[in-house]
Amino acid sequence: MQPKPGVTVRFYGALNDFLPPERRGQEFTHALQGTPAVKDLIESLGPPHPEVDVVLVDGEPVDFAHRVAPGARVVAYPPFHSLDMVPEARVGPPPQEVPRFVLDVGLGRLVGFLRMLGFDSLWRNDYADDTLARLSHDEDRILLTRDIGVLKRGEVVRGYFPRSTDPAHQLVEVVRRFGLTSRMRPFSRCLACNGPLTSAEPDAVRDRVPERVAERHSRFQQCADCRRVYWAGTHQQRMQALVDKLRELENVG
Repeated sequence: MQPKPGVTVRFYGALNDFLPPERRGQEFTHALQGTPAVKDLIESLGPPHPEVDVVLVDGEPVDFAHRVAPGARVVAYPPFHSLDMVPEARVGPPPQEVPRFVLDVGLGRLVGFLRMLGFDSLWRNDYADDTLARLSHDEDRILLTRDIGVLKRGEVVRGYFPRSTDPAHQLVEVVRRFGLTSRMRPFSRCLACNGPLTSAEPDAVRDRVPERVAERHSRFQQCADCRRVYWAGTHQQRMQALVDKLRELENVG
């Protein structure tokens, strides 16, 4: 019996995270069934399409719908800030001017961090997979999930799979991946409901904060949506230290 016709495949950068160890960082041959679309071929090998930015077939950039013929050489790249490619060559979408997110149920602590940095981030503990995909598509939000199957849904355009299970490490990943450092607006969004924060006069919130807080503080913020009140306590000091560390990422190669 003759072997099935194959294609030569090579993944670069963070796309290797989705491959078995023996295929990482090297070219390999994959048996081909028919002439699949590039998107289907790539996802059958592991990486979800939102993590792919450029695909070359036999040295030429193609889109996700391109059909792969036997004998072809397929190369896929993740988003690289230094990758010199014209926009038309990319399968990934252009960066958002103001990134917005929607997160799955398992990333409840990460959503708090992103809101603390000022990013519009949707999260509920009962979002179904189809709801996540729909919100990501309809509202042009970056879907953050550790469910690769959700990222592979066709309607998802922007997305990322946090590699770490630690929320603080996940935050560093997301900040680096989407270049968030210069766009952070710390303490401008409600941690509880995602609403915008506005300045509040002490007399206007006095009956909604502990008496000792009202005595010690003169500057307050409140959520325009849920009316939750915030002030610069020890918790905010710890968060400010985290913000300062994230800003240092700009100076790390």
